[in-house]
Amino acid sequence: MRKSLFAALLSLPLLSQSAEVLVEAESFDHPGGWKLDTQFIDVMGSPYLLAHGLGNPVEDAKTTVTFPEAGEYTVWVRTKNWLQKFDDKIDASAAPGRFQVSVGVQTIDHEFGKTSESWHWEKGGVVNVEKGATDLKVSDLTGFNGRFDAILFSTNPDFTPDNTSEAFPKWRREMLGVSTETVDEGPFDIVFIGGGYAGSCGAISAARMGLKVALIQNRPVLGGNGSSEVRVWAKGNTPPGLYPVGDIVREFSDSASKSPGSYEEFEDQKKFDIATAEQNLSLFLNHHAFDVEMESETAIEAVRAFDTRTGEIRRFTARNFCDSTGHGTIGKMAGADYEMLEKGRMGMSNMWAWENADEPQGFESLGWALPFGERDFPYPRKFHAEWFWESGYDKHPLLDLEQIRDWNNLVAFSAWSAIKNKGAHARSDPDGKAHENARLTWMAYIGGTRETLQLLGDVVLTEEDIVSKRPFPDGCVLTTWSVDLHYPREQYAKVVPDNPFIAIAVHGKGVDRKKGYPIPYRCFYSRNIENLFMAGRNISVTHEALGTVRVMKTGGMMGVVVGKAAAVASKNDVSPREVYYQHLDELIELLRLPGNVRRENLESEFAVDASLPDLGELEIEWIPLSQLSGIVIDEEKAKKDGDWKHGTGLKNHIENGYHYIGAAPKGSPSVATATFEFNVPEDGEYEVRIAHQPHENRSTKTPVTVVGADREESFSINQRIAPPLAKGFFGLGVFEFKTGTPGKVIVKNEGADGNVHIDAVQVLKVKD
Repeated sequence: MRKSLFAALLSLPLLSQSAEVLVEAESFDHPGGWKLDTQFIDVMGSPYLLAHGLGNPVEDAKTTVTFPEAGEYTVWVRTKNWLQKFDDKIDASAAPGRFQVSVGVQTIDHEFGKTSESWHWEKGGVVNVEKGATDLKVSDLTGFNGRFDAILFSTNPDFTPDNTSEAFPKWRREMLGVSTETVDEGPFDIVFIGGGYAGSCGAISAARMGLKVALIQNRPVLGGNGSSEVRVWAKGNTPPGLYPVGDIVREFSDSASKSPGSYEEFEDQKKFDIATAEQNLSLFLNHHAFDVEMESETAIEAVRAFDTRTGEIRRFTARNFCDSTGHGTIGKMAGADYEMLEKGRMGMSNMWAWENADEPQGFESLGWALPFGERDFPYPRKFHAEWFWESGYDKHPLLDLEQIRDWNNLVAFSAWSAIKNKGAHARSDPDGKAHENARLTWMAYIGGTRETLQLLGDVVLTEEDIVSKRPFPDGCVLTTWSVDLHYPREQYAKVVPDNPFIAIAVHGKGVDRKKGYPIPYRCFYSRNIENLFMAGRNISVTHEALGTVRVMKTGGMMGVVVGKAAAVASKNDVSPREVYYQHLDELIELLRLPGNVRRENLESEFAVDASLPDLGELEIEWIPLSQLSGIVIDEEKAKKDGDWKHGTGLKNHIENGYHYIGAAPKGSPSVATATFEFNVPEDGEYEVRIAHQPHENRSTKTPVTVVGADREESFSINQRIAPPLAKGFFGLGVFEFKTGTPGKVIVKNEGADGNVHIDAVQVLKVKD
């Protein structure tokens, strides 16, 4: 029972000894069908309960309140009419978020949620109560997103509650009897704030590096946009080039294959289990970080967060902190340099889904809905409304967050009402009954935000850097998503010109989606707050560059890098910046470690943990040259005569692909050749290998000749079967080579009985 913290008495002598009893929404013993919403604490000051019933009134929220004395109490409820913000477009008088409050057997004759577009204390009337414990019940009347933050009872009819938007203000804590003292947590080596892919993978990475780690997340699940609450499937590849920083991301990733997928596909429990299995990681779910304490103008001393269920405040001290909130709010509070577009940002999505039942399903015609016709919105094909149901491009990305979410839900309800009641998108059915059995099954009330602000580091990555493939010595995370920017889709923007709700994605060129572009480490720490890292969509990039780095698996790899950089910082007692300038080689050594390696602490030795998955042998689509030892000549560097074709369709090819050519009959004047030429660094014996990918249309007798210093030898290779050596190589034997005299491997198509395939040649020194 938590009501001892949230339903308490405060006697105020200056108000004629009036008695006040405050009940926070999040303290209800049985919230029923109401959902705890913590997204907008920084704007309106508190978590609240939301009646997100998709048009069906949700189950009552119930709790028990103890009144200190009998008498008449005036009832106040902090709430809002969420629709009224849009009354210039529709009739908001219907107030779809209406609800009632009952105290004991008395139902207050007042419908809350009707009077103001802003959060306010709405006066509801007077109840007579007896001293002692009394039941309190909040009943949703509509199923359309009614909400309440708190309920206050006062024996003073003139008492007016404070409507401050400060997060969990002092007067509330005092009235609730919640201690103003904080619970100290730490000190930690690093604290990650935000439990999406970036923060979660970062915390796991740091813990496996032997650091003492805290992960703070203000929701009950991990994964952020890639959780069951938002249901955006994780995009971006974890390619094999550079460093294995994708191992932990692949381990953490779910099985979702579409947006939105099902609840089960997003595997919230799996993510939770992976995080809590780390002995060095302390996980704080349902904790909202609301304050930053500074040690100096350039260093964070602590982050304060409160438990969104109990109000208990925790103070987290650490050497370093990582803002992985997506919104960049920790950095902003700390005074970090940042940039935020005034308009034209990518917006927030709230996706939704539906199904066909076995019998007719009703859905009331919403008099307060936007008057959509068939051509005003895209049909939600495949039973779901996808990512492009997006808005907020020109709204403030922090102050207007709740309005953006509410608008997204409004347009979704309006579209569904048009489908069900106007026959919209049922052209082939003149009776308008094509969706008679259709019913809503899910709609996100947690927003999937794409862009808020960018915390600035020593490098601010630009689109030009990416397109020109500008090299950085600290390039460490390969982004494989295109420069994907979202804009209002012209076809639907005219429906509501000042608040469009359907997006179009414009994919720019310049990102190799197979190999990726390496994002520099210097984008992952603040340029003016010396102990602040960042990972995820709030890193140091321009708006355009954000289009490629913002996807979840890429963000997860950023977190992994931050976790390892934090280990270097702690071990050497240096700042994140000094990791780059003084210890980059040491960071690179850690980046080369696979995800299943760990140590207990900074003084321990690394070891492979057999309980963790070995993700280094996952099937991949291509093999980077950097993974191959010795002298490697890619087929792109071979001298080719003839009409060789380039291909990439066969997996596990070397680097950018392979070449192939049809057979030439014996004696043909148009024989094609490919010559791989190389020079050895010292005289000696070397093993020669050649790579190919098997296919049924390849030749079973591809002619290959090796020219060495000691001999020339020819082979006939069956390229329809897989080569026996690792990475797809076939051994041609040991040959002697001399410096200054090029060695050669020559492939021809003469006499072949299928396509001749070339990929790479590898030359390895034989140990003496």
